[in-house]
Amino acid sequence: MGAPFLRLGTRGSPLALAQARETRRRLASTHNVHEDAIEIVVIKTTGDVIVDRPLGEAGGKGLFTKELDAAQLDGSIDIAVHSAKDLPTALPDGLAVAGYLPREDVRDALISPRAASLSDLPKGARVGTASLRRAAQLKRLRPDFETPLLRGNVETRLRKAQDGEIDATLLALAGLKRLGLADRATAVLEISDFLPAVGQGAIAITVRDEDHATRARIGAILHHDTSVALAAERAFLAVLDGSCKTPIAGHAWVVGGVLDFAGMVLRMDGSESFEAKASGSIAEAAQLGAKAGREIFDRLPPGVLASK
Repeated sequence: MGAPFLRLGTRGSPLALAQARETRRRLASTHNVHEDAIEIVVIKTTGDVIVDRPLGEAGGKGLFTKELDAAQLDGSIDIAVHSAKDLPTALPDGLAVAGYLPREDVRDALISPRAASLSDLPKGARVGTASLRRAAQLKRLRPDFETPLLRGNVETRLRKAQDGEIDATLLALAGLKRLGLADRATAVLEISDFLPAVGQGAIAITVRDEDHATRARIGAILHHDTSVALAAERAFLAVLDGSCKTPIAGHAWVVGGVLDFAGMVLRMDGSESFEAKASGSIAEAAQLGAKAGREIFDRLPPGVLASK
């Protein structure tokens, strides 16, 4: 058997593998090669091992990417497939985000055996989450909620909700859909009520800067409007504190050549939020996101951002 058409690196969780297989299917179809010609290389990351504390305490977003980064830089893999919301705002020298697959539904979903909606949950309900953003937004809507730490893959979180260890949890609807588990969602939270994480629902593909042959091979599967939206969202996050130590939400969308963006920073307890919106040409996506970030940054009192 000859050398693989491409070597694709991924984490080993069921969701990460589903994203890797989606990428492989698109590549195989585009280039008319058998899927087996694209090798999936599973790489365990530090973030997969640490499940007893929030990511911000353990080192932030890079925990899910640094081993994949190293494999790319030493040539063990050609591309890496990531959940875009796991990507740090700055990648290591020598690597770049080539682009994104078409974005899935960006909304959060409630999973609860006890209630049909957030408002129906009892006073003092325990809504488990590993996300500071989700915890702060939950408390913004319902200050009585408890938000115990809930780490682990999607299936683990679903099981803990079903077994009654917690009253409810929130998960990205995109992940549930990619795993064929969308029917487990009790309710879908609208963006107007619950702004998603930067990058939510998007699959990012990273490459080596100088690997022009690989860039050319993956170019046809990348989605322009998703790349534009993520440019705004990641620029917004870069201006603020993208270290997983501050609750931050941001979402951009493109309609007819116009980009709209909404961003938010919250206090950890949800008692206060700071919001900004921007709209303009898709050619200015990154500038619009950064402008919204600076607008919020300038209004933040000391102590809201870990870095301010």
